Amino acid sequence: MNTYSIYAGALLFASLHSVSFAANQGNFNPDISLVIDGRFGSYSNTTDYALPGFMLGGEASRGENGYYLGHNELIISANIDDMFYGKLTTAIADHEGETEVELEEAFIETLAMGNGVTIKAGRFYSDIGYLNNQHGHSWDFVDAPLMYRALFGNQLVDDGLQVSWLAPTDTYLKLGVEGLRGGRFPSGGAAKDGKGVNVVFAKLGGDVGVSNAWQLGFSHMSAESNGRAAATHAHSTVTEIPTFYGNSQYNIIDFVWKWSPKGNSRERNFKFQAEYFEREEDGRVDMVNSSPFETSTYQGKQSGGYVQAIYQFMPRWRAGYRYDQLEATNTGSDSGVLDEAGLSVNGHTPKRSTIMLDYSHSEYSRIRIQYAKDDSYADTDNLFFVQYIVTLGAHGAHRF
Repeated sequence: MNTYSIYAGALLFASLHSVSFAANQGNFNPDISLVIDGRFGSYSNTTDYALPGFMLGGEASRGENGYYLGHNELIISANIDDMFYGKLTTAIADHEGETEVELEEAFIETLAMGNGVTIKAGRFYSDIGYLNNQHGHSWDFVDAPLMYRALFGNQLVDDGLQVSWLAPTDTYLKLGVEGLRGGRFPSGGAAKDGKGVNVVFAKLGGDVGVSNAWQLGFSHMSAESNGRAAATHAHSTVTEIPTFYGNSQYNIIDFVWKWSPKGNSRERNFKFQAEYFEREEDGRVDMVNSSPFETSTYQGKQSGGYVQAIYQFMPRWRAGYRYDQLEATNTGSDSGVLDEAGLSVNGHTPKRSTIMLDYSHSEYSRIRIQYAKDDSYADTDNLFFVQYIVTLGAHGAHRF
């Protein structure tokens, strides 16, 4: 375990001790929960993972081979008073044989601003798209859609401020803006003095009779990258790092339809979900540590998304199917640099088909099996997963 992990673990222990002491004094009564995510993975392709046309970063990977722990979370949340709510989420995971403890979320949120206005400040998952602000243990599949893997390294989380407004109408309407630091993938470098990312979103929805409900969302993000580092490339004894400097513009549309007979979702229910994105990027790509130094101009146009359907055909049992596909058209002054950065398409269209079956004995436990035929990179990969997810302690419900 490295020095940072030891320090983070000690800090986490001290925080829990303080929480326990405060609770015993009757001053603080938080909800505390622990999410444990265990997995078995098997894949047929042994080459390094890539998505042709996309620079990968963050936690964009296909997972481990064999038995391993996935994304485990320790969550502490509470109403601070009648005005504020607070939440802290700590992620605990193994990476290359070392245990890592990371501060995943730490934010406060207003409870009583009035007029439908809510303000959130700190580190949080952005409300861009539909899936992004949902924790991984609430996803319908083991892994994120290719769209999220390509754009956000699985999910967009950053430090910043969000202001949202819920309209006082029968039809659900929520509008919001976010100002983010831009210090994390897919931005990097905290451009514009730590104000490198801006997000706007709109979500609307409603009921159709007593058995159906829908939601439609639109999102736009503008991001300045002052050094978006991607996966490294080894050349002899030198490790080169493809790094992007420039501007990115994202547009996302999402749609969800839910059905349950007469609103009773415990017996049977069905959910259709889809998201589509377009991204344009303009700037340059440097191969940091290259000798002689390599660089290229870069103009990128990328698009794609996924559709999925989940059917609970009897109590506790669900089955699902998901299809992903991405497209990219990237140009620049040095095709060799773009190829090393993963931005060359080489005539390949990333796509993937996934099926899953899961069983939930209660809202606190789930066991899932999943198979995917993955054509997202050059050689077809057959991915098989077994996953269990359990929650210890209180844990709030997830959104629509």
